[in-house]
Amino acid sequence: MDWCREWAEQIRRVLKSNGSFFLNIGAAPSNPMLPHEIVMALRDLFVLQNTIHWIKSIAIEDPCSLRPVGDAIRSFGHFKPINSKRFLNDCHEYVFHFTKSGCVELNRLALGVPYQDKSNISRWAHTRGNDLRCRGNTWFVPYKTIQSREKERPHPATFPVQLVEWCIKLHGASRAHTMLDPFLGIGNSAIAAQRCGMKKFIGFEIDEAYLMEAKRRVCSHRRCQISSLRVISPAWTARHRRPPPR
Repeated sequence: MDWCREWAEQIRRVLKSNGSFFLNIGAAPSNPMLPHEIVMALRDLFVLQNTIHWIKSIAIEDPCSLRPVGDAIRSFGHFKPINSKRFLNDCHEYVFHFTKSGCVELNRLALGVPYQDKSNISRWAHTRGNDLRCRGNTWFVPYKTIQSREKERPHPATFPVQLVEWCIKLHGASRAHTMLDPFLGIGNSAIAAQRCGMKKFIGFEIDEAYLMEAKRRVCSHRRCQISSLRVISPAWTARHRRPPPR
């Protein structure tokens, strides 16, 4: 937790008063409270403005289907199965939206969806006659199907590019000039920044292999330019790494 506070303090230092800090954290059956413990550790640095549930896989029953109940259930998305008699498969992760004040206005309709009940369009004055509502805080963003994890997703903790795109759009892509990812990995956040037309992106990564893969993937998306990809040397990391707990 002390290490988390160290990098979080630096994020607060550079975050603008109207900026957003999105933190994706997953849990494990062995430590299900970890995401919440991190939020509590950062509570004096940021305000938790929104909690978003990233749904990676879901099974739903089609209420309009004429088939038997069991046959009407459909599954979407991908997840890593858990072989356990105690724990459920973990099909979601958190995206915590932090700000400095808790009062940052968002572009909620940038991710808007149509009303299921069209009578709501005329019932609610705030719709102004538009068939578009806030998506809410449950986001179904599945991983793409891949044939080789080693070649197509060579990192143990990646998220889909689309997930980052939605975060950028929710904050307001047109008023976000600089984006920073202190844990770049293989560069999915950089690609999302490209797709959303970000003017400047800064990424930090201590693993040379991941950094090379990030640069390769960024260069393959040439619709926009990325201002800065920075690597922190292993020597720097060794000097600043805290000793393991005893």
